[in-house]
Amino acid sequence: MQIKLKEYGTISTKSLKSNKLTVQEVCSIGLFAAIIAVCAQISIPMPYGVPMTLQTFAIPLAGVVLGAKNGMIAALVYVLLGMVGVPVFAGFTGGIGIVFGRTGGFILAFPFMAFAAGIGAKKDNLAWLVLWLTIGAVVLYTVGMLVFSLVAPAALRVSFTLVVVPFLPTEVLKIVLVILFGKLINKALKIRGMS
Repeated sequence: MQIKLKEYGTISTKSLKSNKLTVQEVCSIGLFAAIIAVCAQISIPMPYGVPMTLQTFAIPLAGVVLGAKNGMIAALVYVLLGMVGVPVFAGFTGGIGIVFGRTGGFILAFPFMAFAAGIGAKKDNLAWLVLWLTIGAVVLYTVGMLVFSLVAPAALRVSFTLVVVPFLPTEVLKIVLVILFGKLINKALKIRGMS
């Protein structure tokens, strides 16, 4: 559909809607922010203050299901809620101190992780999706390790050993689960005409 404007010529209604979120998108973003918060509470405490949580499963899943932009927004909503003190981070914690603590690098990288997953899901290509899920995980662990190294303080080699190596096997499993659950959820949404 096109609209004629006297001074500006003809524009399409599609271009008017492109920057706005629909009610369905806002609800989906809120739902995934809540899912990320719940998954953050499913955690295994690890030495040195960086817990193993399911939020690193929920965040790329948000990108795969919602797309790059909306997945990133869901992760940003989650991070901002935690920063203002809502206890959504692991162990029902919240506040700006957590973001500037040992786990802060991981938290700050969450939006990029969701965005990368969304880029990977854009094409119907498994290798492309695995590549972008891996890129998201590499950025997550790199930023997490660097911040941990500064805050702890610890040498990068020590930080890598403490906050990256123990998480690698479960990260591979989470990538596989994101691919499987993402396909199932997207298929169900297509059947219901919601994607």
